[in-house]
Amino acid sequence: MSGDGTAQRWDHTEISLQNYSYTWTINNFRFFVEDRTEIIRSPTIPTGANDKWCLTVYPNGFDEVSADYLSVNLVLLSCLKSHVWAKFQFWIITAEGEKTQTMRSPKAIRFLPGRGCGFKKFVLRDFLFSNAPHLLPEDKLRLLCSVRVVQDSFRISHQNRKPGIQVPRCTLADELGELWEKSQFTDCCLVVAGQEFRAHKAILAARSPVFRAMFQHDMEESRKNRVEIPDLEPQVFKAMMGFIYTGKAPDLDSMADTLLAAADKYGLERLKVMCEDALCRVLSVENAAHTLFLADLHSSGQLKTQALDFITAHASEVSETSGWKAMVGSYPHLVAEAYRSLASAHLPFLEPPFKRWKQS
Repeated sequence: MSGDGTAQRWDHTEISLQNYSYTWTINNFRFFVEDRTEIIRSPTIPTGANDKWCLTVYPNGFDEVSADYLSVNLVLLSCLKSHVWAKFQFWIITAEGEKTQTMRSPKAIRFLPGRGCGFKKFVLRDFLFSNAPHLLPEDKLRLLCSVRVVQDSFRISHQNRKPGIQVPRCTLADELGELWEKSQFTDCCLVVAGQEFRAHKAILAARSPVFRAMFQHDMEESRKNRVEIPDLEPQVFKAMMGFIYTGKAPDLDSMADTLLAAADKYGLERLKVMCEDALCRVLSVENAAHTLFLADLHSSGQLKTQALDFITAHASEVSETSGWKAMVGSYPHLVAEAYRSLASAHLPFLEPPFKRWKQS
């Protein structure tokens, strides 16, 4: 059959997995037990992805059944999708740096944002304290959690064609970008800070609903083929236009905040999300309040969720910054949202009942 000219095709499905490991040290652990603390929460786990996780520990058990145990939990704070599938495993790190008290989920668990899963009877508290030199050196509990997240699944196809032809890559973005860079065959003028830039109405209208409305209706911009852009700096405008013509991400390191405003104004949703992602990656104690303000101002839901999660995890530090203090005076509704997020993060009913899994 190999010589009859029949095309052959093979398909297979790939599941993309991402592995994370996180070590969390809880100092003065005996204090949390003796103080009857209901829950201890870790900082947000730095996965480098869009999903945000944290760990929670119940020093005196999750409920009456587990009152003599230490309960541990893995919590999904937020994600871009409706849910995330993940397997996970917990250990205690000993004074010698070895892993012990292993417990793992036997299968992938479906996590929803704001909910978690774990082990109600992770380790007996008396056993922990009776082996304190080994398991609680210097009154420190070190937990290690590894998570394997299902990122995506996709199909890969292989087809044997006769005769074999090498198809060149698509150069549409490069060619449209050249039209912009060289101002070829232009039919309108954009004026930014006194500078004139030649552009193409068809491309602007195809990419931006705001430009489309200008040129569709009997507006001054449509009649004169001239558009004043009064609220953008030339370098920000050029970055936005580069995206409009090529779809490629501009350099967001220095202008993600101003490009977010431009993308929001001109209806460039993909660029807007790119800016949200860039701002999310550089979230810090110092800029968290300002990032929350930007997200709220430009209706950037994903960025707002990430900023609130960060503020929740670093509440004491963020509350001391000048940005937070300014927000308290000028934007009390955002402060109220942050406090609601902080309160809900510590409510145990957000986490469903634990499952007791086989210890290994």
